[in-house]
Amino acid sequence: MNIIPIDDPGDPRVAAYLHIRERDLVGRQGRFVAEGKVVLDLLLSTGRFAAESALILENRLAGLQEILRKAPSDFPVYVAAGKVMDRIAGFHMHRGVLAIGMRGDPAPAELLVQDLPRQALAVVLVGISNHDNMGAIFRNAAAFGADAVLLDRTCCDPLYRKAIRVSVGAALKVPFASFNDTAAFTATLDRLGFSQFALSPSGSTDIRDAERPPRLALYLGTEGEGLPQELLARLHTVRIAMAEDFDSLNVAAASAVALHHFSNR
Repeated sequence: MNIIPIDDPGDPRVAAYLHIRERDLVGRQGRFVAEGKVVLDLLLSTGRFAAESALILENRLAGLQEILRKAPSDFPVYVAAGKVMDRIAGFHMHRGVLAIGMRGDPAPAELLVQDLPRQALAVVLVGISNHDNMGAIFRNAAAFGADAVLLDRTCCDPLYRKAIRVSVGAALKVPFASFNDTAAFTATLDRLGFSQFALSPSGSTDIRDAERPPRLALYLGTEGEGLPQELLARLHTVRIAMAEDFDSLNVAAASAVALHHFSNR
């Protein structure tokens, strides 16, 4: 392994890791930050995204040998003491495991769905702006075998550091892509033979009575407002029955119930 000790927080070789919280909000010029042992393992093993380097707390290095061997031999593994790493990141890094991944050129959602199998389950997200919910939905999508996650332009970034962490790396594993025009995208899914179900508390069908079609696109909307009414009017709507005196589930919890129901696994 290419182990490189770092003693100076201002070392230009670790510039991509500086002030993580602040820079997460404005972007990293095509890069993203992966945090934690499990996430690092997925970044290096799935191959969906190229890994640029890792920054490891010195006392965590021994326990990461097997994972780091999955990287090319010239992959830079920067190693720092706790105080140095905290100054680089801008806060206390108790996990002590960071890596930089490269986003690459994003493919449009239309191309991704064209390549999905004849039996496919896709999750379509509209207006999901909370990174915790985004990460949890990706985690559920991976757990229940969804083939893709498709996001409208108002959704938050699945590769935001917190979203990746909450997803336990699933955002690096489950294929995803974005689309701009929701109406045009629903037409594309229809043309490709997808049945399209929208999850809503006022859905016309109890989800327990909804059968899984061979190709299904399951729509989820933001909490509170839910999916736009014009979209609900075009799609078949399903609901998760619950107590009469309660409104709705958190969107991440609702995704788990729905994906479990429609999963072939």
